[in-house]
Amino acid sequence: MKIMAVDFGDSRTGLACCDKSEMLASPAGVICEKDFDECIKKTAQAAADNKADIIVVGYPKNMNNTLGERAEKCQLFAEKLKSLTDKPVEMWDERCTTVSAHNYLNTTNTRGKKRKAVVDAVAATIILESYMGYRKNSGKNVNEI
Repeated sequence: MKIMAVDFGDSRTGLACCDKSEMLASPAGVICEKDFDECIKKTAQAAADNKADIIVVGYPKNMNNTLGERAEKCQLFAEKLKSLTDKPVEMWDERCTTVSAHNYLNTTNTRGKKRKAVVDAVAATIILESYMGYRKNSGKNVNEI
């Protein structure tokens, strides 16, 4: 099953995809778009281009598990994305993924403009890896989620 993960942001939205066997998650680019509706359209197009069967949108819950303004905006993004793609769209906890992405980029000594250009795609890859791990460990398929 081909899965695409989305790390939605106000200026940059990171994308990641996996192979059909759900073994390898890879960054799939960054959409640089500040207009909410235009970002959804570009994300839907990226899902079609990548032949995604499922779309996973990062869900930025607060550390105490409550939902804030950002989480609500991501929910709206996911709902509109689902209506454009007719694909299953899942919300997936993304707490600390951007911090983890920065840590990975520190390890590879990626700095400056290059870091800014890839951090969101790396965060989307971390979201996707977490989601793929859940699917593998739970034995669930898309119809059960």
